[in-house]
Amino acid sequence: MYTLLSGLYKYMFQKDEYCILILGLDNAGKTTFLEQSKTRFNKNYKGMSLSKITTTVGLNIGTVDVGKARLMFWDLGGQEELQSLWDKYYAECHGVIYVIDSTDEERLAESKQAFEKVVTSEALCGVPVLVLANKQDVETCCCQPWRFSHLRAGAQRPLPAMQGTSPQKGSRVSGVCGQAVGTPR
Repeated sequence: MYTLLSGLYKYMFQKDEYCILILGLDNAGKTTFLEQSKTRFNKNYKGMSLSKITTTVGLNIGTVDVGKARLMFWDLGGQEELQSLWDKYYAECHGVIYVIDSTDEERLAESKQAFEKVVTSEALCGVPVLVLANKQDVETCCCQPWRFSHLRAGAQRPLPAMQGTSPQKGSRVSGVCGQAVGTPR
């Protein structure tokens, strides 16, 4: 009887879990995006002060419930030394969010190279990729998100979505998480 009730409970209340990688160069705003997502979707989560967010060494993990899905975000460090570890996480992920700092025009070429390594990986074949042109609220941002189309040139397959965000202000965080749920692996 316990097994029957336990199974019924799990069937009724268990959420589908999806692992989402958050990738991009250091200082692109990956951790800020993660913190704003957790704050927006977890009712009792107070969140880390955005001014106290520092460079990620290793990874940060955050869990967000959206509808009947549980998104486990893995925010991986973007320093050059840590980028070589990204591919170790590809096999377990159901989606990738690639974050670009749209205020750092000098590093766009470097970001493009890192992005091309991500999208050309065989391990990510069939995995949805969302490109976020972050920091769109800053007046010095170099361009609007649709102007990042040159990043698609090196991709072996089409990218399903590009989005402009401002996690500092919390804008469009909900939409990005919704897109992640809409396209599981």
